[in-house]
Amino acid sequence: MTKVISLSDDAYSELTKLKREGESFSDIVLGLTKKEKKPLSYFFGKLSKEDADIMEKSIKEMRKNAKMRNVEF
Repeated sequence: MTKVISLSDDAYSELTKLKREGESFSDIVLGLTKKEKKPLSYFFGKLSKEDADIMEKSIKEMRKNAKMRNVEF
């Protein structure tokens, strides 16, 4: 079933830039909205050293400040 949607000129222009020969606009939208599972190795090297150091520091701080619950069995 086909649906009609409205797009701003800017949105249409951006979709057109992504469109390859033989692809429909539906293909582009489905590709952009597909939730694809990626292996962990995909993310290797994506963070800069500085960003990784900031994240590591933040995680260590959160762990230090975490409070354990007392659970009785």
